[in-house]
Amino acid sequence: MKIITVIGARPQFIKAAPVSRALRKHFDELIIHTGQHYDSNMSDIFFEELNIPKPDYHLHVGSSSHGKQTGEMLTNIEEILMKESPDYLLVYGDTNSTLAGALAAAKIHIPVVHIEAGLRSFNKKMPEEINRIMTDHVSDYLFCPTETAVKNLKAENITKNVFNIGDVMYDAVLYNRNLAGNSKIIQNLGINSKDYILITLHRAENTDDPNKMLAIIDAFKEIEKTKVWPIHPRTKNKLEQYGINLNEIPGLQVIDPVGYLDMLRLVMDAEKVMTDSGGVQKEAYFLNIPCVTLRDETEWVETVENGANLLVGSDAKKIVNAVYQPSNSSYPSVFGDGKASEAITKILMK
Repeated sequence: MKIITVIGARPQFIKAAPVSRALRKHFDELIIHTGQHYDSNMSDIFFEELNIPKPDYHLHVGSSSHGKQTGEMLTNIEEILMKESPDYLLVYGDTNSTLAGALAAAKIHIPVVHIEAGLRSFNKKMPEEINRIMTDHVSDYLFCPTETAVKNLKAENITKNVFNIGDVMYDAVLYNRNLAGNSKIIQNLGINSKDYILITLHRAENTDDPNKMLAIIDAFKEIEKTKVWPIHPRTKNKLEQYGINLNEIPGLQVIDPVGYLDMLRLVMDAEKVMTDSGGVQKEAYFLNIPCVTLRDETEWVETVENGANLLVGSDAKKIVNAVYQPSNSSYPSVFGDGKASEAITKILMK
């Protein structure tokens, strides 16, 4: 049997690594890389470090408006599907690549497999929310990371072929954390374990709003701790556009995006994480690192309910208070047993 997997963004590369390993024991898998993330630090290094098979097709779509990017992907993916006639089309998460792949397959009656189905922020101003809702409603197999995701789908009358198999990112962390321990990034940056705050910031709801960005930067200035920020290219461009000077933030090291193993090591050794990334929220949870989320809501409600994650939005005072607030250092397992990839493969084989 033949599966075509569509990926295009950094979080999807991480998720694809364990799933691809499991699938290829029983299926012929072809990979389409849309090129949504195309910088070598955001793309190539992940394929190398995680031993993801090289893409069979690379669309080189790159950056553009949501409509143009999604439309170009959809057109190209449809052509490949017509040529290859796969038994399944598999997508991850909630990016434009996810939606384009799902729509292309659904329109020509190829069963759609959605990994990380059922997530909801209930904020339709987020493009990711639109992508995940639309993808879930055209999918034939919906693999959920948590029981909350299953309940979200049920509330939308999606109940057929819905499976809570756990989180494939947990598979990836368990598989790679020992390798990440060999990373030299802590020494190379001249920082000490458990003596820095790790920052990531990339979501449009923050970066496209200059008032939010100014408030967040003001909070960073008030935090008298070492801070490490692997900066997303899009965020960097927005800060320059707004005239925000990161050199004014004391104790801040701004670095280029890093590979998966270096990033995992930075999360593992951080005192706390500040982020608007869903993936980083989870990685922090898996590794028992307290998280401060720079959003007003999160799809990963379990991390908040279990005291691992504080939602602070862009309120400078809340951000600073959260960083200095004492945190638990151990959290219950709610994301499966680290064998989600094998579970997905077994279900599809049936």
